[in-house]
Amino acid sequence: MDFNVKKLATGAGVFFTRAVQFTEEKLGQAEKTELNPHLENLITRADCTKNWTEKILRQTEVLLQPNPSARLEEFIYDKLDKKLPSRTTNPELLGQYMLEAAKDFGPATPYGSTLITVGEYQKRLGGAERELLQTSAAGFLTPLRNFLEGDWRTISKERRLLENRRLDLDICKARLKKGKLAEAKAALLSEEVDKAEHELRVAQTEFDRQAEVTRLLLEGISSTHLNHLRCLQDFAEAQATYYAQCHHYMQDLQRELNKCANAVSAPHPTAAVCPDPVSSAFLSGPSSPGATVSSQSSQRPGTLAMEQTQLPVTGTRKAKVLYDYDAHDVSELSLLADELITVYTVPGMDPDWLIGERGNQKGKVPVTYLELLS
Repeated sequence: MDFNVKKLATGAGVFFTRAVQFTEEKLGQAEKTELNPHLENLITRADCTKNWTEKILRQTEVLLQPNPSARLEEFIYDKLDKKLPSRTTNPELLGQYMLEAAKDFGPATPYGSTLITVGEYQKRLGGAERELLQTSAAGFLTPLRNFLEGDWRTISKERRLLENRRLDLDICKARLKKGKLAEAKAALLSEEVDKAEHELRVAQTEFDRQAEVTRLLLEGISSTHLNHLRCLQDFAEAQATYYAQCHHYMQDLQRELNKCANAVSAPHPTAAVCPDPVSSAFLSGPSSPGATVSSQSSQRPGTLAMEQTQLPVTGTRKAKVLYDYDAHDVSELSLLADELITVYTVPGMDPDWLIGERGNQKGKVPVTYLELLS
């Protein structure tokens, strides 16, 4: 192996000289060149961005994957640049256990059939969680990691180089100062002073050039903030979609469980369905003076005859539909994303639901699928 001893010795000498200069500055025994105030502010802002990005990234990882072993496995696969094997989410695993238990207890038994119902919805919740994890990883975690492992490493490298250039500059300043003092005492030739002045000019030029490069990189932090802002909005939207899906699934599950409970306790099949609280508000008639219900609605089982119902209206507003929604029975109104409908509530109504109107169509709609407009 070919070693360049002279280059190695020169490098070691430069490192030692810089270390001496740095130590003397810390002890107050040497003067230090201060950076431009604007550059200092950029450095402080960049450090703040890096520190908080690390904390937000780590805590988001904990939020999305509380299991430390699973996070470590994901980290290893990421460093090895390999695709992480598909992992079953906890709700999916719970749902699978419930379905397997139902086979042993008997799918036709009340307990077995209920296990099947709950297990299926747990698997749906697990699927929604999986989608959240994938969306958040691609749209939020990856951009944060790319900044820390890419842009920040470049910035850190240039900052270290700037610090070395500053130390070299201050070394040259100190050397020139000593040379002029020695020249005044006739202990040093004038050409040595000229050499020190030349080295100082070269060091100053290199320092100024490196300071400009570092400044440009640090000013790019503003673009990083804008990028992280968009990623943060995408993350919040992914969470909103996930929680809306979970809320929708759990409402459906409650309806199914009510039906199962009534089917077990009801003496006749016709009484097997538990009335929905909002449907009861329609079928029970007016709840305040002046509200009347057509007698025909009680003569048509399974329908609400909303077009013939006069109900007190409170807070009529326009609303924008956020997601598609399929009505589960005749009391509900199917929705299409981005359409505008009129909504209002009635006394005694479940706060998670509103009455929606689209032309002559009318029915219950879930609040989580709407954006209320002023």
